[in-house]
Amino acid sequence: MTTFVDRVVLHLQAGDGGHGCVSIHREKFKPFGGPDGGNGGHGGSVSLVVDPQVHTLLDFHFRPHVKASNGKGGAGSNRDGANGADLVLRVPNGTVVQTTGGTVLADLVGAGTTFEVARGGRGGRGNAALANARRKAPGFAELGEPGDKLDAVLELKSVADIGLVGYPSAGKSSLISVISAAKPKIADYPFTTLVPNLGVVRVDNHTFTVADVPGLIPGAATGKGLGLEFLRHVERCAVLVHVVDTATLETARDPVADIDAIEAELAAYGGLADRPRLVALNKIDVPDGRDLAEIVRPDLEARGFRVFEVSAATREGLKELMFAMGELVAAARAAAPPVEPTRIVIRPKAVDDAGFTVEAAPDGAWVVRGTRPERWIRQTNFDNEEAVGYLADRLARLGVEEKLGKAGAQAGDLVRIGEREFDWHPTLYAEFVPGVRGGDQRLAEKTQRPSAAERLAARKARRQRPGDEPESDELDGDSGE
Repeated sequence: MTTFVDRVVLHLQAGDGGHGCVSIHREKFKPFGGPDGGNGGHGGSVSLVVDPQVHTLLDFHFRPHVKASNGKGGAGSNRDGANGADLVLRVPNGTVVQTTGGTVLADLVGAGTTFEVARGGRGGRGNAALANARRKAPGFAELGEPGDKLDAVLELKSVADIGLVGYPSAGKSSLISVISAAKPKIADYPFTTLVPNLGVVRVDNHTFTVADVPGLIPGAATGKGLGLEFLRHVERCAVLVHVVDTATLETARDPVADIDAIEAELAAYGGLADRPRLVALNKIDVPDGRDLAEIVRPDLEARGFRVFEVSAATREGLKELMFAMGELVAAARAAAPPVEPTRIVIRPKAVDDAGFTVEAAPDGAWVVRGTRPERWIRQTNFDNEEAVGYLADRLARLGVEEKLGKAGAQAGDLVRIGEREFDWHPTLYAEFVPGVRGGDQRLAEKTQRPSAAERLAARKARRQRPGDEPESDELDGDSGE
């Protein structure tokens, strides 16, 4: 059973932020010493970092569920909650992070490359942090935000300069074992290699890596054999080397047909047409193999291939092949665009950009989208009237009320922000009116006083009753008091 895993699905859960604390300082002779509730701690995040000592995704195959710790809640005496511990997952070089839908989130290449895949939730502020000149002793605190939760697909694509491709038992593993220090499994039966092997080759002043890809067969790009699982490992290779068995006992095969079959699979997989190719006619230590190599060499050179007759057993012709590999790798590196230093570009927000949008949904609701409004919704404790009033004030100061009115929203319309829905009533006051701690006078008034639509409907109903005189507006509560 192979222990190589190059594709896993991770179920990630960042830590939730801790709730803020509602507390009033009390000591002898000072019964109301002011708010002293601390802030909640931030939830832990989940990050991926490239570790050169990790070569497979095997650990995640057995433990796909990853969860960071939550932040602790705040406490009295201005004590902030502890932050949740971040989780750092070590992945191999060349790991690609995707969503389950196939969207690439990050391509991690290079030791130490880090990507925060799931961010922890922010901790809620305590009532000490929410106090101001008008709201001297808030009776509420913010809730902690939930951490990110997602499923991420990790795919490993080997980072190698040269990829050895060919039929099973063509001698790829033998070749990489003699030109590098790699020790792959070698046997005289097909599909001996079940995992990609990497080897480092040094020749002259060139140093490069070679990947031995498990044998390909016709139909590999559509799922036959092992090719579909491992063709991704040649995507990053700058040069492809066809390793051809010239001493095969299968009479229906010949070197030219083998190369045509492999090229068809590479074309079906896509994205590899621009890579330079070399051809290594292997096993010329066998007399029949040497004769066949000499016969097919002119045909392959006529197609534009650089052909080398080699023997992994006797090491004949390997020096010339290695020098050719080094030259092509050096040329590919020289042609690669230079890595430019990262520049931080500061783009100021447009003057008319409020940071949110108001759109009409097909079901008749008004949908408010924006980072701040949605975050404020998550942080609000809707069981506390004062917290709801504070949210209304924040939305009004941001301009949500004004923009809803300009968009055509009417009193009583359904408004959706994040996962919450409300019946919209234009704010009567722009600022907080001091009252009972934990309550809001404006919400009490709205609860006791019928809405304008209800009062209008009641007045029309009374006027339509026969024999009744219409009542004055003062009796209906429309006097403006």
